[in-house]
Amino acid sequence: MAKITIQDVAQKAGVSVATIDRVLNRRPGVKARTIERVESAIRELNYQPDRIAARLARGREYRFWFVLPNTAGEFMNRISDEVEAAAKRMGAERVAIMVKRVDVFDGPLLAKVLDGLEEGIDGVAVVALDHPAVRESINALVAKGVSVVTLVSDVPGSKRTHYAGIDNSSAGRTAAGLMGRFLSGRKGKVGLFAGSLALRDHIERQFGFEQVMAHEFPDLLVLPVRESRDDTERSEELARQLLREHPDLLGIYNVGGGTAGITAALEVGGRAKHIVFIAHEVTEGSRRALIRGTIDVIINQDPGHEVRSAVRVLMARADNAPVIESQERIRIDIFMRDNLP
Repeated sequence: MAKITIQDVAQKAGVSVATIDRVLNRRPGVKARTIERVESAIRELNYQPDRIAARLARGREYRFWFVLPNTAGEFMNRISDEVEAAAKRMGAERVAIMVKRVDVFDGPLLAKVLDGLEEGIDGVAVVALDHPAVRESINALVAKGVSVVTLVSDVPGSKRTHYAGIDNSSAGRTAAGLMGRFLSGRKGKVGLFAGSLALRDHIERQFGFEQVMAHEFPDLLVLPVRESRDDTERSEELARQLLREHPDLLGIYNVGGGTAGITAALEVGGRAKHIVFIAHEVTEGSRRALIRGTIDVIINQDPGHEVRSAVRVLMARADNAPVIESQERIRIDIFMRDNLP
C-alpha cells in the first residue's frame, strides 16, 4: 500500500494542509469540530507523520536536560554512559541532550538547579529526590510547558510527565521473598542498608522488604536501616559496625548503592560465605562478587532501557505523539551466579 500523506488526510477531512499541520502541532486557531474531524481522519487512515522530516524542515531543534547525581557510583556511571550514547545518537535528528550534575541527596540544591535551567527547553529527565522543594520545581517546569521525566527515583506527588524506572516496592518484596527462602527454617537477624530515606526508590524498596518479612518470615528480625548515601567507604564502615554488633547476623539487603563497601566488609571479616547478601544493580564490581559467592542475588534494572525510555517519552511529548506505555515499562531482572548475562 502507498504511504498515507498529509494531503490524503486533508482531503479526507475536507480541510487544508495548513489546518492539518496546526492540529498536529496543537497550535491555536482551529475550531473544536474541525479538530475532531481531522483526528477522525487521522485514525481512519492510520496516518503516521514523519516527525523527523517535519522537524528538519522547520529547522526546529529539541533541547533536553538530564539532571544526574554527582556521585561516582557504578550504576550511575552506567546511566551517564547511556545518556552520552543517546546524545550522540540523537544529534543527527536535531535533538540536543545536555547533562547537569548535582548532589541529589540535597533537596533544596536539586530544586535550585531545576529552577535555574534555561528558558525554552523542551524536556528534563531527573534522578529526583522526593522533597517538597523538588516537587514544586518539577511542577513549575511542567506549568511552563516543559515535560519532566523522573529517572530511576520517582516523585509521584508531582505533576511529572512520566517515571522511567522499576516498581521499587515490588523489587523490595521480591528481595524479601528471596531472603526468606534462602534462610528458610532459621531464626535470626537481617541487616538493611539504604543510600537515603529521602530517595523514593530506596523508601519503597525498604517498605516492600519489611512488609513481606514481617508477614511471611516472622522468625527473621529486620534491623533498623543504616543510611550510607551510596558511598562505598561509608557503606564499608557501617557494614563492619553491623557485623561487630550482631555476630549472629544471617542476611543483608542493600536497597541502594555502596555495594562494594559491604562486599569488602563481608570478605575481610570472613563472613561472606555465612551471610546471605542481596543487592541491586549488575555492575563490574557486583558481578564479580556474585560470581565469588559474596553476593547471592542481584536485583537489576536496565539503565540503557531507562535512558532510552526517558528520551522516547520526551520526544513523544515534544512531537505531540502518543506514548506507548507497554514499551516504556521497565522490568525487574533477578540474577544469580548461574544466569548472569
